[in-house]
Amino acid sequence: MISIVIPAHNEANVIGRCLEAMTEGAEPGELEILVVCNGCSDDTAEVARRFGEPVKVLESEIPSKNAALNLGNRTATSYPRFFVDADIVMPLDSIRKVAEALRGGKIHGAAPRIRVDLEAASWPVRAYYDIWLRTPYVQEGMLGSGVYAISEEGGSRFTEFPDIIADDGFVRLLFEPEERLSVDGTWFLMTPPRTLRSLIHINVRRRVGLYEMAEIHPETTRSEAATQRGELYGLFAKPNLWPGLAVYLYAKVVCMAIYWWKARQGRQKEWNRDDTSRSVDA
Repeated sequence: MISIVIPAHNEANVIGRCLEAMTEGAEPGELEILVVCNGCSDDTAEVARRFGEPVKVLESEIPSKNAALNLGNRTATSYPRFFVDADIVMPLDSIRKVAEALRGGKIHGAAPRIRVDLEAASWPVRAYYDIWLRTPYVQEGMLGSGVYAISEEGGSRFTEFPDIIADDGFVRLLFEPEERLSVDGTWFLMTPPRTLRSLIHINVRRRVGLYEMAEIHPETTRSEAATQRGELYGLFAKPNLWPGLAVYLYAKVVCMAIYWWKARQGRQKEWNRDDTSRSVDA
């Protein structure tokens, strides 16, 4: 059996497409899917319950992703174990292949390859992701941005998710580079914000996560940041990428400015949620 934990806070518009992709073609007893509805005021739980087995719904009054991850992790019974955002789409075949990679004994953190649905996105958002998808974080053993999975050995390396924003970054740095893998021949679909404004505000939250990770793993975080900058500078050698680089750097600078402005007010950890990618027609 493969266990899948899905923290969900007011995800009624998207939880159905997430669960449909996972469960289509699943064998009896193959999956254990725990949808952890946390602080929901919509019908996320009702939508999830309509799927029946293998979906189980856990409900918590605490609107916290980390608390939901911990509740799901304590309740799950099997490995490999996936942690999946409610707004992504991942087919069963990719789940099976990632699980197989984690059963080999050498890989303890894995994820499918990312695809980004840019159909409804504005031009600046498309330009931003054209650059982001070229970064080492995406290209070399990425865990996160919607889904990651761990082996039983990987699960033994921590007790609980800490109270930080970057749960994916926390899990990624539990493993050495040779212990984590983006599995070829697999995919999951992420739907980004439709507007650059929404994208920037989501990145403010990610910026907080980066600073939190720098406190936990200072040397590793600094080293990886230096690698990212070096790779980014290398892209300037390709003139066709300059428009995208301009948008990417603009978004980063504005994000940093908003972060520091909020930090001065003690508001930097406010949860910035994007609803443009969660509309019914998204």
